[in-house]
Amino acid sequence: MPADWGPTYDEELRCAALGYITIAGVDEAGRGPLAGPVVAAAVVFPDAEAAASDPLLTDSKKLTPRQRERLYDHVVATAASYGVARVDADEIDRINILQASLAAMARATAQLTPLADCVLVDGNHSPAHHFPAPQPHILPIIKGDGLCLSIAAASIIAKVTRDRLMVEYDATYPEYGFAGHKGYPSQAHRAAVAEHGPCPIHRRSFRGVKEHCG
Repeated sequence: MPADWGPTYDEELRCAALGYITIAGVDEAGRGPLAGPVVAAAVVFPDAEAAASDPLLTDSKKLTPRQRERLYDHVVATAASYGVARVDADEIDRINILQASLAAMARATAQLTPLADCVLVDGNHSPAHHFPAPQPHILPIIKGDGLCLSIAAASIIAKVTRDRLMVEYDATYPEYGFAGHKGYPSQAHRAAVAEHGPCPIHRRSFRGVKEHCG
């Protein structure tokens, strides 16, 4: 096992010791692409044993696509509750990608049953103002997807969900190659936008797309 393979359930246990009952990990996928939605997921594990039941569970970026797909099924089967939400390109253009990511996190968390009273969020920004009152306790954790098992699980659910969506979009807009690059700004993707112009799922406020919006 690599030395840096490090997510644990420690933060969830610390929050439980403070009296919180339903503790969710939240992460997003898709802030960087030129096209497609940003997708967020929220995951609640029933206990430490369930969270640690697969030794490969970690930040989705450290996993192969095949590993992510397998772990997606594992998380869905073992989680006490999970939620997924997306914010599409038109809303990203309207409110900016940071706010869209935070909004997706809040919307994913709102799907949990019961609602979380403590939310562990990957990164250094809090989605607090996207939550209706009463808000849960929200704790941003920098690089949380590599430190906290619930956040790592959410990163996998978000990434796999978004990748599957981009494969579906590839069938609708085959000239852009979405199944390969998933909307990220690869050289081939940039060339396709330059040749064909943006399609309806492109983020028109992003550099690499806005130059081709006529």
